[in-house]
Amino acid sequence: MKGKKILKGIGIVVLCIVLFVAAVLIFYTVREYRPKSIEFPETGTGTKTLSEGDSFSVLTYNTGYAALSKDEDFFMDGGSKVQPDSKDVVETNLAGISDILKSQNADFYFLQEVDIDAKRSFHINEREYYENALDMNSIYACNFKCDFVPYPIPPIGKVEAGLLTMTDYQVESAKRIKLAESFSWPIKTCNLKRCMLETRIPIEGTDKELVLINFHLEAYDSGEGKKMQSQMLADKLQEEYQAGNYVIAGGDFNQTFEGVDKYEIHDTDSWVPGTVYKEDLPDGFDFAVADNAPTCRLLNGPYSGNYEDSQVYVIDGYIVSDNLQVDQVQVIDTDFEYTDHQPVSLRVTLQ
Repeated sequence: MKGKKILKGIGIVVLCIVLFVAAVLIFYTVREYRPKSIEFPETGTGTKTLSEGDSFSVLTYNTGYAALSKDEDFFMDGGSKVQPDSKDVVETNLAGISDILKSQNADFYFLQEVDIDAKRSFHINEREYYENALDMNSIYACNFKCDFVPYPIPPIGKVEAGLLTMTDYQVESAKRIKLAESFSWPIKTCNLKRCMLETRIPIEGTDKELVLINFHLEAYDSGEGKKMQSQMLADKLQEEYQAGNYVIAGGDFNQTFEGVDKYEIHDTDSWVPGTVYKEDLPDGFDFAVADNAPTCRLLNGPYSGNYEDSQVYVIDGYIVSDNLQVDQVQVIDTDFEYTDHQPVSLRVTLQ
């Protein structure tokens, strides 16, 4: 009789656990962020215009949600932290990143990992912060939205974040274009939903457009996700080029570039990016990248101050159509002061 009571008690406990897990899975499935294939963000009220023969500059910068400065590490890279110890750290990083952006005085900014409302950045609206700091319009595309990311311990918690393109130029239209997902259910319910943020700038006196594509490809998948996303990006580039447009795609590839191997990978046990090759690009396009400094560091610990003790990569840059003359491309060396990435500046001329 006693044994039956014990078995019954165990059965009740197991049933409660099963019901709890089922309830959690149902909650995440119902609340999963499911963006449409194409969405249309607001474009702002820019007034500057472009004509053939004009030159302009672009700056791409993964801001690391202003929480991954030189003293920080991150659990997915072999570190232990989920967020900084205080809100002051994020506010200091936001001010520092804004100063860097202003000092570059770019015509177009491609920003990645910009939090709108997230526990990891103490719920600061970073889009609003950058708009005010630069006094510039912004176009936003969400790529990460979850009520509560339940891992690790302590958990990431609430996240709403995405891509931000900033400019004072007249924007004809903008699109959020869905990219292939890298993870299956149930992991995908609280994971990123990658996308391209397309911004179209009219070229005065012509029927051509400057098509700008801001993106952040998959990081921690097995590689298949990045491959599918890279192919979707290449298809988009080809489509726009065949339409006669000028095209620049820029952002965080989470892949190194063929022929750019200046910074040796000495920690193969930690995150190692794949490689993107020129043969993967459609006809009429080439990479515009620089290796005068690395663009990203591994977050397995605080930044050491040198490239021997801290593993670094070149994974941020551009793809540019051949109807644009690349005048300059360079990495802005910030010594990883405010985020785990460094900005890449591009200057081109409309031919």
